[in-house]
Amino acid sequence: MKIIARIRTPFHEKFGIPRQSGLASVPGEIRFEKPYRNPDALRGIEGFSHLWLIFSFSESVREAFSPTVRPPRLGGNRKMGVFATRSPFRPNAIGLSCVRLERVEMTEDGPVLHVRGADLLDGTPILDIKPYLPLADCHPEATGGFAEAVADYALRVEIPDAIKERIAPEDLFVIYEILSEDPRPSYQDDARRVYHMDYARYSLSFSVSEGVLTVTDLKINER
Repeated sequence: MKIIARIRTPFHEKFGIPRQSGLASVPGEIRFEKPYRNPDALRGIEGFSHLWLIFSFSESVREAFSPTVRPPRLGGNRKMGVFATRSPFRPNAIGLSCVRLERVEMTEDGPVLHVRGADLLDGTPILDIKPYLPLADCHPEATGGFAEAVADYALRVEIPDAIKERIAPEDLFVIYEILSEDPRPSYQDDARRVYHMDYARYSLSFSVSEGVLTVTDLKINER
């Protein structure tokens, strides 16, 4: 398998990354490796609204194979077959995400794809890109198995005005989306615990009690 590109995202650590693509409008930039920077390879791509990204779970490679995993949304205490989940811990560490294509930019270093809805760590290797085809890829009658039981789960997010004022509006909207999806492991529910999440240049601290996530502190890092 050849790495054709890498994606740049605001996530520099795994904690806080949405569990699926499209759950939050996280921006991303797909920058191609030197052998694949030919604009002809992208001819016609701007006609598609969404793209499939096939990528490598480069930070989750394991030598041992486990036939079952514990999906976080099920509380981390129920086992499901690995092939019935989207867990990163797979025999081949390959992931699949659907993102919205916003625009194609031509730069001195080759074409750059600007996308939204990313659920990938910054620097994740991209193995292939394919267009999303509504006529073949959209199945309104599809069922979601055990994932449907937690599909509507969301937290109410409260961010004090003094903290909101320090966050750029375009980042604030995405941060609300990410936090409402509850980035905590589902088996942790200690109202006294303070969690820390990095997004772009922001380091946020928060706690969760009775379905409400409250941001308690914010630090701004220079990256």
